[in-house]
Amino acid sequence: MQSWLKAHLEAVLASALTALVSTIVFALIAVYLRRPAPAPIVIRPMTPAPTATRMPTATPGLIHVFVSGEVLDAGVYALPWDSRIEAAIAAAGGFTAHADLVGLNLAQRLQDEQQVFVASKQAAAQATAPISTRGNVPTPTRIPSKTPTPVTSGLNLNTASAAELESLPGIGPVLAQRIIEYRAANGGFSRIEDIKQVKGIGDGIFQEIKGLIAVD
Repeated sequence: MQSWLKAHLEAVLASALTALVSTIVFALIAVYLRRPAPAPIVIRPMTPAPTATRMPTATPGLIHVFVSGEVLDAGVYALPWDSRIEAAIAAAGGFTAHADLVGLNLAQRLQDEQQVFVASKQAAAQATAPISTRGNVPTPTRIPSKTPTPVTSGLNLNTASAAELESLPGIGPVLAQRIIEYRAANGGFSRIEDIKQVKGIGDGIFQEIKGLIAVD
C-alpha cells in the first residue's frame, strides 16, 4: 500500500488540488450570481437658472398745448412729449403776416397744458414805444412790467379790447386774449358770471372784478 501511494502520490495530489480549485471557482461563481444588481445610473440634463429680464421703459405719451394769437388756426393740439414751440406753431398752421417773432423762442421745449401765445407786431411795438412828454418831446422811459389803470365803471366784456381787459385786476395779456377768444367762440357773454368759464379765471379773480364788468 505504501509503495502504491508513493508511486501515485503525485497523481493524488494533482487530483486533490484540481478538486479544491474547482470548489473555489464554483463558490466564487455562486457568490457573484447572488449579489444584488447595482442601481441604474440616471443622467439628468442640467437646466440653467432663469435670468432676470429687464422691463422695457415706458414711452412718454402725447402732451396737449394751446396755441393762440397770431397763428392761422388757433386751438389745442396733441404733440409728442419732446416737441418744441416750433412744432406747436406748425400744428396751428404757421404764423400770420402780423406775427411778432422777436420775443418768441422757437427752440423752447413744450410742457403738457402749456399755452403758446404769439403776439402781433403792433402789440409788441406798443409795448416798447417810448412815452412822450407834454411838449411832444420823446423821452426814453422804462416801461414797467404792468401798471393797470383801475376800472371805475362797468367794462363791457363783449366789446372791450385786450388793452381794456388788461386794466382789470388780475387780468394780464394771456387772460385778456382768452376772454376775447371765448366770446368769439361762444357768441359773447350772457352774464358776468360766464367769465369764470375762461381758463385761468376762478372765483378769486371774479370776486375782484365782478363790480367792474358788465355784459350790456
